[in-house]
Amino acid sequence: QVQLVESGGGSVQAGGSLRLSCAASAYTYSSNCMGWFRQAPGKEREGVAVIDSDGSTSYADSVKGRFTISKDNAKNTLYLQMNSLKPEDTAMYYCAADYGWCSWSWRKYNYWGQGTQVTVSS
Repeated sequence: QVQLVESGGGSVQAGGSLRLSCAASAYTYSSNCMGWFRQAPGKEREGVAVIDSDGSTSYADSVKGRFTISKDNAKNTLYLQMNSLKPEDTAMYYCAADYGWCSWSWRKYNYWGQGTQVTVSS
């Protein structure tokens, strides 16, 4: 069964922190690549951070040094620690998974969560 459930979104002031969680079914968690994507109103969905089954990570330039993606294999859970948040980080954040190679193209991912809203005020 494919299942991804995000949580942890909310409203914070600029400079604050949030940690997003994505609970995955065992089937989905075994995928080769998992990642976080976001979509702001009127904008296309964009990649934020991805992690492969070996633990290798990659980040969008806009979040490097501020966001950290990680996995807890014992809990089948993907995380996104977001620090030094900026108003431009405001978006719906989605967890995604795919059995292929990691990609920055959201269209490549077959499995998606329902999203969690992050709002950063100035």
